[in-house]
Amino acid sequence: MRCRQERKGVSVHAISGTWVVILGFNATEGARQNLLGFALHRTDHTEDEAYWLKGFKTFEQTEPDPPPGSLFSTLEHPLQTFQWGDYTAKPDHEYTYKVVPLYGKPKNIKMGDAVEVKVSTESEDTGTHAIFFNRGVAASQAYVSKFQNRKPDDVPDRKAFKWLSRGLEEALLRFIGQANGEEYGLRAAVYEFNYLPALEAFKQASESGADVKIVYDARKDNPREASEKAIACAGIQDLVIPRKATRSYISHNKFIVLLKNGQPQEVWTGSTNLTRGGIFGQSNVGHIIRDPKVAESYLRYWKNLANDLEAKDLRKWTEQETADPDGPPSPDSIMTIFSPRKSLKALEWYAEQMDDATQMVNLTAAFGVNKKLAEVLSQDKDYLRFLLLEKLGKNYDVYAKDRDVQVSIGSKIEDDALRRWTREVLTNFNFHVRYIHTKYMLIDALTDNPTVITGSANFSDASTRKNDENMVVIQDDTRVADIYLGEFMRLFHHFYFRYIANKMKAQPGSEERKVAYLVENDSWTDKYYWDYSIKKKKRLLFA
Repeated sequence: MRCRQERKGVSVHAISGTWVVILGFNATEGARQNLLGFALHRTDHTEDEAYWLKGFKTFEQTEPDPPPGSLFSTLEHPLQTFQWGDYTAKPDHEYTYKVVPLYGKPKNIKMGDAVEVKVSTESEDTGTHAIFFNRGVAASQAYVSKFQNRKPDDVPDRKAFKWLSRGLEEALLRFIGQANGEEYGLRAAVYEFNYLPALEAFKQASESGADVKIVYDARKDNPREASEKAIACAGIQDLVIPRKATRSYISHNKFIVLLKNGQPQEVWTGSTNLTRGGIFGQSNVGHIIRDPKVAESYLRYWKNLANDLEAKDLRKWTEQETADPDGPPSPDSIMTIFSPRKSLKALEWYAEQMDDATQMVNLTAAFGVNKKLAEVLSQDKDYLRFLLLEKLGKNYDVYAKDRDVQVSIGSKIEDDALRRWTREVLTNFNFHVRYIHTKYMLIDALTDNPTVITGSANFSDASTRKNDENMVVIQDDTRVADIYLGEFMRLFHHFYFRYIANKMKAQPGSEERKVAYLVENDSWTDKYYWDYSIKKKKRLLFA
């Protein structure tokens, strides 16, 4: 949901997803005079809690040498930004945020008039779309605080795993568990397939009488060897079908169709491989679509995979079943796009949607930005384009031409990063892709007509013409867009700070070191009001 309130020159715009609430602040020229920042108070009406929220940065005058990892009330050390995210929110909760502009000096702070917004966060598991993002930030100050950088296996009662999953594992097992009895069936197509609790859930469904069949990738030794070892361990050899044809390509799908009385009901899709790393490590999403027509389309696709068609034969079917998109998506629609395809027209269409944006583009990519997308990003636009990447990859020199393209790279805090934060470590569940594994694109997410493109494909030539892949295009659903945007901005800001901090030589007394402190007058606001500045565009976008 979205809500905006204004009082005496200060406004607050709230965009709530499931686990994230984004707040965009704004202030008139008069209201920003002597402005030190914003204090933020949150009332949780669902759990009957109320307190001032905290941040990491401090005024050097009043807190010159804070211990690494310590937090301080925004009532004394305010937020010096016009866009902030509450990443501790929970689904199905009602919150009131009281935003108070603070004026004066660090040792003599004066409170301005508060602006309050009341929001309800979205439910994860309701309606046509149920969306589950894992935490995706094993390397974080929050993990250090909660678990002292212990390995998840060393934390009692699976508490670290539950925190990292943030409901993704539970939702996956719950989806499979719906197939309980002879009237149900499951049809899955998987790539990496070695998380035993998931395999055992399929076995349990089968033992209940459900009709369970799973196509797994057997084209490459990796992941085939790990999958087949887990399949044998779980004792589900009779449930699986190896995908072997056209061995130079990969069967990269991660979807499950639920059937009832032989009829497809809903589908689980997204970016999550059924592995420990997919669920608890790198960032991923599981997306349930409760639409029989969409599920039927996936089921027809699955039957071709189960028949182990060669890529050249499957291409004919995918383009007939899901024709190359042309023009803008139909209003209020859900469109499927399957691969492999004969041409790159689907990829070109993604680029066209980016080019036709009017407000904002958000893109995640694990292996860099495809040349066709990079060429669109290189064009001068008046709005912001945000890229959340595992690594820079190819074509950076192409899309970096436009300063309105903002890039965040998967990173963690090293030992000497600004010397204000605690060292972070990864789970080491992932080796090839450690941070960003999602594959989605958002077009004009904050308008009334957003486009969300999500699935298994990496927006690449190979994912379009060679691999088995699936994508869905969801048009005009603001709830879906708000959830995806909240998660995008959460990870964008998490990694952007780390990416920049690790590039700095943060020695005591250095210029870089100063960014660890708050500015002690209103000059911090200037860059948010300069004509054509990135921060001004961001302020106006979220406000």
